[in-house]
Amino acid sequence: MGNIHVFEKMAANYENEERIKIAKIIAETIQKQLPKGKEQTAIDYGCGTGLVGMELLSDFKSIQFVDASKNMIAMVEQKINDKHLSNATTLCVDGEVDPSVALHGDCIFLVQVLLHIPTIETLLSNLYRALNGNGQLLIIDFDYNEAVVSDKVHSGFKQQELIQTMKKIGFTNLKARTFYHGNQLFMNQEASLFILEATKK
Repeated sequence: MGNIHVFEKMAANYENEERIKIAKIIAETIQKQLPKGKEQTAIDYGCGTGLVGMELLSDFKSIQFVDASKNMIAMVEQKINDKHLSNATTLCVDGEVDPSVALHGDCIFLVQVLLHIPTIETLLSNLYRALNGNGQLLIIDFDYNEAVVSDKVHSGFKQQELIQTMKKIGFTNLKARTFYHGNQLFMNQEASLFILEATKK
């Protein structure tokens, strides 16, 4: 995943009041897209310190927290140990460059992950293979914002362009909507977040 060294440095001080607030809003938005019942397995890919996934543990049979940053994963493991969680596991791996790792789940969610990925098609293809049949991919990221100019991240995404990219990979039942607006939300710019839902055939 792109910018790993940045997240390694940020891990210990990553969580703040604003990030915790946004994580709860995102988790509530994801919950609305989930099927009823708690027999599914999930992967929180690019989980960071697990702010979103921890809010969703009661919605799944199990969640695997996956991140390329060892320090971020260490923060998640601390939470799992402190809370004595039995349905949470961790894996430190970069699925963008190491597709050989056997990831499998009924639901995968990526929260503000794609903007850090130079070649999103590679990661999305790997995650498509990781999904079980009829599995669900949920992407939460920033809408395209021309005010954001950076050589480190994408300037957000145009929903319909992302949908077309995912159709080529094989995803079906694609739909997206913007669900949150905020000031100084993205690179100190006013921005909005969308959720995109897709299914594996």
